[in-house]
Amino acid sequence: MAGLMADTPADRVRRRDLRRMRIIATSLLAIAAVIFLATIGHGGVWGYVNAGAEASMVGAIADWFAVTAIFRHPLGLPIPHTALVPKRKNEIGASLEEFVLDNFLAEEVIRGRIEVTEPSLRFGRWLSERENAVWLVGELSTVGATALGQVRDDHVSALFTEALVPRLMEEPMAPLLGVSLEGAVADNLQHGLIDLGLTELYGWLSTHEETVIDVLAERAPWWTPEALKDPITRRLHQEILRWVADIRDDPYHRARKAFDGWLAELAQDLQHNPDTQQRAEALKVRLLDHPQVLATTVQLWNALRRALTAALRDPDGALRDRIADEAQLAARRIVEDASLRAKLDASAAKAAVWMVQRYGKEATAVITHTIERWDGREASERIELHVGRDLQFIRINGTIVGGLAGVVIHTVSTLVH
Repeated sequence: MAGLMADTPADRVRRRDLRRMRIIATSLLAIAAVIFLATIGHGGVWGYVNAGAEASMVGAIADWFAVTAIFRHPLGLPIPHTALVPKRKNEIGASLEEFVLDNFLAEEVIRGRIEVTEPSLRFGRWLSERENAVWLVGELSTVGATALGQVRDDHVSALFTEALVPRLMEEPMAPLLGVSLEGAVADNLQHGLIDLGLTELYGWLSTHEETVIDVLAERAPWWTPEALKDPITRRLHQEILRWVADIRDDPYHRARKAFDGWLAELAQDLQHNPDTQQRAEALKVRLLDHPQVLATTVQLWNALRRALTAALRDPDGALRDRIADEAQLAARRIVEDASLRAKLDASAAKAAVWMVQRYGKEATAVITHTIERWDGREASERIELHVGRDLQFIRINGTIVGGLAGVVIHTVSTLVH
Protein backbone atom coordinates (compact mmCIF):
# COMPACT_ATOMS: atom_id res chain seq x y z
CA MET A 1 0.00 0.00 0.00
CA ALA A 2 2.27 2.72 -1.30
CA GLY A 3 1.85 6.42 -0.77
CA LEU A 4 0.84 6.23 2.90
CA MET A 5 3.81 8.35 4.00
CA ALA A 6 3.93 11.91 2.70
CA ASP A 7 7.22 13.65 1.98
CA THR A 8 8.05 16.49 4.35
CA PRO A 9 10.60 19.33 4.14
CA ALA A 10 12.73 17.44 6.66
CA ASP A 11 12.60 14.37 4.41
CA ARG A 12 13.89 16.39 1.49
CA VAL A 13 16.84 17.53 3.61
CA ARG A 14 17.52 13.94 4.66
CA ARG A 15 17.40 12.77 1.04
CA ARG A 16 19.90 15.45 0.02
CA ASP A 17 22.27 14.50 2.85
CA LEU A 18 21.94 10.79 2.03
CA ARG A 19 22.75 11.46 -1.62
CA ARG A 20 25.82 13.47 -0.63
CA MET A 21 27.14 10.73 1.69
CA ARG A 22 26.57 8.08 -0.96
CA ILE A 23 28.60 10.13 -3.42
CA ILE A 24 31.43 10.48 -0.89
CA ALA A 25 31.48 6.75 -0.07
CA THR A 26 31.32 5.74 -3.73
CA SER A 27 34.00 8.28 -4.65
CA LEU A 28 36.37 6.73 -2.10
CA LEU A 29 35.78 3.33 -3.68
CA ALA A 30 36.44 4.78 -7.13
CA ILE A 31 39.63 6.47 -5.91
CA ALA A 32 40.84 3.21 -4.37
CA ALA A 33 40.13 1.40 -7.67
CA VAL A 34 42.05 3.99 -9.70
CA ILE A 35 45.03 3.81 -7.32
CA PHE A 36 44.95 0.02 -7.45
CA LEU A 37 44.96 -0.05 -11.25
CA ALA A 38 47.69 2.59 -11.43
CA THR A 39 50.04 0.74 -9.05
CA ILE A 40 49.67 -2.84 -10.32
CA GLY A 41 53.05 -4.46 -10.77
CA HIS A 42 54.99 -1.77 -8.95
CA GLY A 43 57.31 -2.62 -6.10
CA GLY A 44 58.75 -0.72 -3.20
CA VAL A 45 56.56 1.92 -1.65
CA TRP A 46 54.04 1.59 -4.47
CA GLY A 47 53.57 -2.03 -3.51
CA TYR A 48 52.32 -0.91 -0.13
CA VAL A 49 50.04 1.62 -1.85
CA ASN A 50 48.71 -1.07 -4.16
CA ALA A 51 48.03 -3.45 -1.28
CA GLY A 52 46.24 -0.72 0.67
CA ALA A 53 44.14 0.26 -2.33
CA GLU A 54 43.21 -3.38 -2.98
CA ALA A 55 42.14 -3.88 0.64
CA SER A 56 40.25 -0.58 0.56
CA MET A 57 38.24 -1.82 -2.45
CA VAL A 58 37.47 -5.09 -0.68
CA GLY A 59 36.36 -3.31 2.50
CA ALA A 60 34.31 -0.75 0.58
CA ILE A 61 32.56 -3.38 -1.55
CA ALA A 62 31.88 -5.63 1.44
CA ASP A 63 30.39 -2.80 3.49
CA TRP A 64 28.41 -1.54 0.48
CA PHE A 65 26.94 -5.02 0.16
CA ALA A 66 26.14 -5.17 3.89
CA VAL A 67 24.47 -1.75 3.95
CA THR A 68 22.56 -2.31 0.73
CA ALA A 69 21.39 -5.77 1.78
CA ILE A 70 19.49 -4.24 4.70
CA PHE A 71 17.15 -2.34 2.39
CA ARG A 72 17.18 -4.10 -1.02
CA HIS A 73 18.74 -6.84 -3.13
CA PRO A 74 22.28 -5.73 -4.14
CA LEU A 75 22.36 -5.16 -7.91
CA GLY A 76 18.81 -6.53 -8.01
CA LEU A 77 20.06 -10.08 -7.42
CA PRO A 78 17.78 -12.19 -5.13
CA ILE A 79 20.63 -13.20 -2.84
CA PRO A 80 19.46 -14.99 0.34
CA HIS A 81 19.26 -12.87 3.51
CA THR A 82 19.17 -9.58 1.63
CA ALA A 83 16.37 -6.94 1.40
CA LEU A 84 15.74 -7.56 5.09
CA VAL A 85 13.52 -4.54 5.75
CA PRO A 86 10.98 -5.19 2.95
CA LYS A 87 10.80 -8.89 3.79
CA ARG A 88 10.63 -8.61 7.57
CA LYS A 89 9.03 -5.22 8.17
CA ASN A 90 6.16 -6.79 10.15
CA GLU A 91 8.59 -8.63 12.45
CA ILE A 92 10.62 -5.44 12.81
CA GLY A 93 7.46 -3.53 13.77
CA ALA A 94 6.51 -6.15 16.39
CA SER A 95 10.05 -6.11 17.82
CA LEU A 96 10.04 -2.31 17.93
CA GLU A 97 6.69 -2.33 19.71
CA GLU A 98 7.99 -4.78 22.30
CA PHE A 99 11.19 -2.76 22.72
CA VAL A 100 9.28 0.48 23.36
CA LEU A 101 6.87 -1.19 25.78
CA ASP A 102 9.60 -2.94 27.79
CA ASN A 103 12.19 -0.17 27.85
CA PHE A 104 10.32 3.13 27.64
CA LEU A 105 6.97 2.35 29.27
CA ALA A 106 8.24 0.23 32.14
CA GLU A 107 6.97 1.19 35.61
CA GLU A 108 10.41 1.93 37.03
CA VAL A 109 11.25 4.12 34.03
CA ILE A 110 8.06 6.17 34.42
CA ARG A 111 8.46 6.61 38.17
CA GLY A 112 12.13 7.51 37.80
CA ARG A 113 11.39 10.07 35.10
CA ILE A 114 8.67 11.74 37.15
CA GLU A 115 10.95 11.82 40.20
CA VAL A 116 13.70 13.52 38.19
CA THR A 117 11.51 16.04 36.35
CA GLU A 118 9.41 17.07 39.41
CA PRO A 119 6.33 17.97 37.34
CA SER A 120 4.41 19.46 40.27
CA LEU A 121 7.19 21.96 41.03
CA ARG A 122 7.49 22.96 37.38
CA PHE A 123 3.74 23.33 37.06
CA GLY A 124 3.52 25.30 40.31
CA ARG A 125 6.20 27.76 39.20
CA TRP A 126 4.57 28.15 35.80
CA LEU A 127 1.10 28.68 37.26
CA SER A 128 2.41 31.19 39.80
CA GLU A 129 2.80 33.66 36.96
CA ARG A 130 -0.39 35.70 36.62
CA GLU A 131 -0.24 35.67 32.83
CA ASN A 132 -0.08 31.88 32.76
CA ALA A 133 -2.89 31.49 35.27
CA VAL A 134 -5.15 33.82 33.28
CA TRP A 135 -4.32 31.98 30.05
CA LEU A 136 -5.04 28.55 31.56
CA VAL A 137 -8.31 29.70 33.12
CA GLY A 138 -9.32 31.25 29.79
CA GLU A 139 -8.64 28.04 27.88
CA LEU A 140 -10.46 25.88 30.41
CA SER A 141 -13.36 28.33 30.53
CA THR A 142 -13.72 28.23 26.75
CA VAL A 143 -13.73 24.44 26.78
CA GLY A 144 -16.17 24.36 29.69
CA ALA A 145 -18.57 26.83 28.07
CA THR A 146 -18.45 24.89 24.80
CA ALA A 147 -19.11 21.62 26.62
CA LEU A 148 -22.06 23.12 28.50
CA GLY A 149 -23.50 24.36 25.21
CA GLN A 150 -23.49 20.82 23.82
CA VAL A 151 -25.74 19.48 26.59
CA ARG A 152 -29.34 19.46 25.33
CA ASP A 153 -32.58 19.16 27.28
CA ASP A 154 -33.08 15.59 26.10
CA HIS A 155 -29.64 14.71 27.51
CA VAL A 156 -30.67 16.02 30.93
CA SER A 157 -34.06 14.28 30.70
CA ALA A 158 -32.43 10.99 29.77
CA LEU A 159 -29.93 11.28 32.60
CA PHE A 160 -32.69 12.01 35.09
CA THR A 161 -35.17 9.37 33.95
CA GLU A 162 -32.77 6.59 32.94
CA ALA A 163 -29.97 6.96 35.49
CA LEU A 164 -30.99 9.00 38.52
CA VAL A 165 -34.64 8.02 38.98
CA PRO A 166 -34.10 4.22 38.85
CA ARG A 167 -31.23 4.53 41.29
CA LEU A 168 -33.22 6.75 43.64
CA MET A 169 -36.17 4.40 43.41
CA GLU A 170 -34.02 1.46 44.49
CA GLU A 171 -32.10 3.27 47.22
CA PRO A 172 -33.91 3.67 50.59
CA MET A 173 -33.85 7.40 51.23
CA ALA A 174 -35.44 7.59 54.70
CA PRO A 175 -32.37 6.42 56.70
CA LEU A 176 -30.11 8.73 54.69
CA LEU A 177 -32.45 11.66 55.25
CA GLY A 178 -32.66 10.78 58.94
CA VAL A 179 -28.88 10.73 59.40
CA SER A 180 -28.51 13.99 57.47
CA LEU A 181 -31.28 15.67 59.45
CA GLU A 182 -29.82 14.44 62.74
CA GLY A 183 -26.44 15.93 61.86
CA ALA A 184 -28.03 19.22 60.79
CA VAL A 185 -29.98 19.48 64.05
CA ALA A 186 -26.88 18.66 66.11
CA ASP A 187 -25.05 21.51 64.36
CA ASN A 188 -28.08 23.85 64.73
CA LEU A 189 -28.14 24.44 61.00
CA GLN A 190 -31.91 24.79 61.12
CA HIS A 191 -31.66 28.00 63.16
CA GLY A 192 -30.36 30.02 60.25
CA LEU A 193 -33.14 28.76 58.00
CA ILE A 194 -35.74 29.48 60.68
CA ASP A 195 -34.42 33.02 61.16
CA LEU A 196 -34.53 33.65 57.42
CA GLY A 197 -38.02 32.16 57.11
CA LEU A 198 -39.42 34.16 60.01
CA THR A 199 -37.91 37.40 58.71
CA GLU A 200 -39.39 36.84 55.27
CA LEU A 201 -42.75 35.78 56.74
CA TYR A 202 -42.93 38.86 58.95
CA GLY A 203 -42.14 41.09 55.99
CA TRP A 204 -44.78 39.45 53.83
CA LEU A 205 -47.45 39.66 56.54
CA SER A 206 -46.65 43.33 57.09
CA THR A 207 -46.90 44.30 53.42
CA HIS A 208 -49.93 42.14 52.59
CA GLU A 209 -52.24 43.08 55.43
CA GLU A 210 -55.39 43.26 53.27
CA THR A 211 -54.69 39.86 51.71
CA VAL A 212 -54.35 38.26 55.13
CA ILE A 213 -57.50 39.97 56.39
CA ASP A 214 -59.46 38.82 53.34
CA VAL A 215 -58.34 35.22 53.87
CA LEU A 216 -59.27 35.34 57.56
CA ALA A 217 -62.64 36.86 56.74
CA GLU A 218 -63.42 34.12 54.21
CA ARG A 219 -62.75 31.49 56.86
CA ALA A 220 -64.76 33.18 59.64
CA PRO A 221 -67.82 31.22 60.96
CA TRP A 222 -71.02 31.92 59.04
CA TRP A 223 -72.71 33.20 62.10
CA THR A 224 -70.12 35.93 62.73
CA PRO A 225 -71.82 39.37 62.44
CA GLU A 226 -70.59 41.37 59.46
CA ALA A 227 -69.94 44.38 61.66
CA LEU A 228 -67.47 42.41 63.76
CA LYS A 229 -65.59 40.64 60.95
CA ASP A 230 -63.31 43.50 60.04
CA PRO A 231 -62.13 44.49 63.56
CA ILE A 232 -61.71 40.83 64.54
CA THR A 233 -59.69 39.91 61.44
CA ARG A 234 -57.49 43.00 61.83
CA ARG A 235 -56.92 42.10 65.46
CA LEU A 236 -55.99 38.56 64.42
CA HIS A 237 -53.56 39.94 61.86
CA GLN A 238 -51.84 42.05 64.53
CA GLU A 239 -51.62 39.07 66.88
CA ILE A 240 -50.11 36.92 64.12
CA LEU A 241 -47.54 39.65 63.45
CA ARG A 242 -46.72 39.93 67.15
CA TRP A 243 -46.41 36.16 67.53
CA VAL A 244 -44.09 35.84 64.50
CA ALA A 245 -41.98 38.76 65.78
CA ASP A 246 -41.69 37.14 69.24
CA ILE A 247 -40.44 33.89 67.70
CA ARG A 248 -38.07 35.79 65.42
CA ASP A 249 -36.53 37.87 68.20
CA ASP A 250 -36.35 35.22 70.94
CA PRO A 251 -33.82 32.46 70.17
CA TYR A 252 -35.18 30.46 73.12
CA HIS A 253 -38.86 30.77 72.25
CA ARG A 254 -40.86 27.66 73.08
CA ALA A 255 -42.04 27.47 69.48
CA ARG A 256 -38.42 27.24 68.35
CA LYS A 257 -37.71 24.56 70.94
CA ALA A 258 -40.81 22.68 69.86
CA PHE A 259 -39.72 22.82 66.26
CA ASP A 260 -36.20 21.65 67.17
CA GLY A 261 -37.71 18.76 69.14
CA TRP A 262 -39.97 17.83 66.24
CA LEU A 263 -36.99 17.81 63.83
CA ALA A 264 -34.96 15.64 66.23
CA GLU A 265 -37.85 13.23 66.60
CA LEU A 266 -38.38 13.14 62.83
CA ALA A 267 -34.68 12.34 62.32
CA GLN A 268 -34.97 9.37 64.68
CA ASP A 269 -38.21 8.18 63.12
CA LEU A 270 -36.71 8.32 59.63
CA GLN A 271 -33.92 6.06 60.83
CA HIS A 272 -35.81 3.64 63.05
CA ASN A 273 -39.60 3.93 62.68
CA PRO A 274 -40.96 1.64 59.92
CA ASP A 275 -44.18 3.65 59.51
CA THR A 276 -42.32 6.93 59.07
CA GLN A 277 -39.86 5.28 56.69
CA GLN A 278 -42.71 3.86 54.62
CA ARG A 279 -44.40 7.24 54.38
CA ALA A 280 -41.11 8.90 53.40
CA GLU A 281 -40.52 6.30 50.67
CA ALA A 282 -44.07 6.72 49.39
CA LEU A 283 -43.56 10.48 49.22
CA LYS A 284 -40.28 9.92 47.36
CA VAL A 285 -42.00 7.72 44.79
CA ARG A 286 -44.79 10.24 44.26
CA LEU A 287 -42.31 13.05 43.76
CA LEU A 288 -40.14 11.12 41.34
CA ASP A 289 -43.16 9.97 39.33
CA HIS A 290 -44.59 13.46 39.07
CA PRO A 291 -43.92 14.93 35.58
CA GLN A 292 -43.37 18.39 37.01
CA VAL A 293 -40.25 17.16 38.83
CA LEU A 294 -38.58 16.38 35.51
CA ALA A 295 -39.70 19.68 34.00
CA THR A 296 -38.41 21.58 37.03
CA THR A 297 -35.10 19.74 36.89
CA VAL A 298 -34.62 20.68 33.23
CA GLN A 299 -35.56 24.30 33.93
CA LEU A 300 -33.14 24.51 36.85
CA TRP A 301 -30.38 23.02 34.71
CA ASN A 302 -31.01 25.48 31.90
CA ALA A 303 -30.94 28.41 34.29
CA LEU A 304 -27.72 27.18 35.84
CA ARG A 305 -26.17 26.50 32.44
CA ARG A 306 -27.01 29.96 31.08
CA ALA A 307 -25.59 31.69 34.14
CA LEU A 308 -22.46 29.55 34.21
CA THR A 309 -21.87 29.81 30.46
CA ALA A 310 -22.20 33.59 30.53
CA ALA A 311 -19.78 33.80 33.44
CA LEU A 312 -17.26 31.52 31.74
CA ARG A 313 -17.38 33.44 28.46
CA ASP A 314 -16.79 36.81 30.11
CA PRO A 315 -12.99 37.37 30.04
CA ASP A 316 -13.27 40.21 32.54
CA GLY A 317 -15.87 38.54 34.73
CA ALA A 318 -15.61 37.87 38.43
CA LEU A 319 -15.73 34.09 37.98
CA ARG A 320 -12.62 33.87 35.78
CA ASP A 321 -10.78 36.35 37.96
CA ARG A 322 -11.62 34.41 41.13
CA ILE A 323 -10.58 31.11 39.58
CA ALA A 324 -7.26 32.64 38.49
CA ASP A 325 -6.68 33.95 42.02
CA GLU A 326 -7.38 30.54 43.53
CA ALA A 327 -5.15 28.87 40.95
CA GLN A 328 -2.24 31.16 41.88
CA LEU A 329 -2.77 30.51 45.58
CA ALA A 330 -2.72 26.78 44.93
CA ALA A 331 0.40 27.15 42.77
CA ARG A 332 2.27 29.07 45.46
CA ARG A 333 1.36 26.44 48.01
CA ILE A 334 2.69 23.72 45.70
CA VAL A 335 5.98 25.58 45.26
CA GLU A 336 6.43 26.18 48.99
CA ASP A 337 5.22 22.81 50.36
CA ALA A 338 7.66 19.99 49.62
CA SER A 339 5.42 17.34 51.20
CA LEU A 340 2.51 18.39 49.00
CA ARG A 341 4.73 18.22 45.91
CA ALA A 342 5.83 14.72 46.91
CA LYS A 343 2.21 13.63 47.20
CA LEU A 344 1.28 15.18 43.87
CA ASP A 345 4.26 13.62 42.10
CA ALA A 346 3.46 10.24 43.66
CA SER A 347 -0.13 10.56 42.46
CA ALA A 348 1.05 11.57 38.99
CA ALA A 349 3.40 8.57 38.85
CA LYS A 350 0.66 6.25 40.03
CA ALA A 351 -1.75 7.61 37.42
CA ALA A 352 0.87 7.35 34.67
CA VAL A 353 1.72 3.77 35.61
CA TRP A 354 -1.97 2.87 35.69
CA MET A 355 -2.48 4.41 32.26
CA VAL A 356 0.50 2.55 30.82
CA GLN A 357 -0.51 -0.75 32.37
CA ARG A 358 -4.04 -0.39 31.10
CA TYR A 359 -3.49 1.23 27.71
CA GLY A 360 0.24 0.88 26.99
CA LYS A 361 -0.19 -2.23 24.87
CA GLU A 362 -2.88 -0.53 22.78
CA ALA A 363 -0.71 2.58 22.39
CA THR A 364 2.41 0.74 21.25
CA ALA A 365 0.32 -1.49 18.98
CA VAL A 366 0.05 1.57 16.74
CA ILE A 367 3.68 0.90 15.75
CA THR A 368 2.91 -2.61 14.51
CA HIS A 369 -0.35 -1.69 12.83
CA THR A 370 1.22 1.29 11.05
CA ILE A 371 4.23 -0.65 9.78
CA GLU A 372 1.97 -3.48 8.61
CA ARG A 373 0.10 -0.99 6.43
CA TRP A 374 3.29 0.24 4.79
CA ASP A 375 4.37 -1.02 1.39
CA GLY A 376 7.60 -3.00 1.77
CA ARG A 377 9.58 -1.01 -0.79
CA GLU A 378 8.39 2.35 0.42
CA ALA A 379 8.98 1.36 4.07
CA SER A 380 12.53 0.37 3.16
CA GLU A 381 13.13 3.68 1.41
CA ARG A 382 11.64 5.62 4.29
CA ILE A 383 13.73 3.87 6.93
CA GLU A 384 16.85 4.26 4.80
CA LEU A 385 16.05 7.94 4.47
CA HIS A 386 16.25 8.31 8.26
CA VAL A 387 19.30 6.14 8.99
CA GLY A 388 21.00 5.73 5.60
CA ARG A 389 23.20 8.82 5.95
CA ASP A 390 24.81 7.42 9.09
CA LEU A 391 25.12 3.97 7.51
CA GLN A 392 27.20 5.46 4.71
CA PHE A 393 29.90 6.07 7.31
CA ILE A 394 30.20 2.29 7.55
CA ARG A 395 31.18 2.25 3.90
CA ILE A 396 33.62 5.12 4.40
CA ASN A 397 35.14 3.51 7.50
CA GLY A 398 35.33 0.16 5.69
CA THR A 399 37.28 1.79 2.87
CA ILE A 400 39.75 3.50 5.20
CA VAL A 401 40.13 0.67 7.70
CA GLY A 402 40.39 -1.86 4.87
CA GLY A 403 43.22 0.15 3.30
CA LEU A 404 45.10 0.36 6.59
CA ALA A 405 44.60 -3.36 7.17
CA GLY A 406 45.92 -4.06 3.67
CA VAL A 407 49.07 -2.05 4.32
CA VAL A 408 49.63 -3.89 7.63
CA ILE A 409 49.09 -7.29 6.01
CA HIS A 410 51.43 -6.42 3.12
CA THR A 411 54.07 -5.23 5.63
CA VAL A 412 53.87 -8.45 7.62
CA SER A 413 54.02 -10.49 4.42
CA THR A 414 57.10 -8.59 3.23
CA LEU A 415 58.87 -9.02 6.56
CA VAL A 416 58.13 -12.76 6.68
CA HIS A 417 59.50 -13.35 3.19
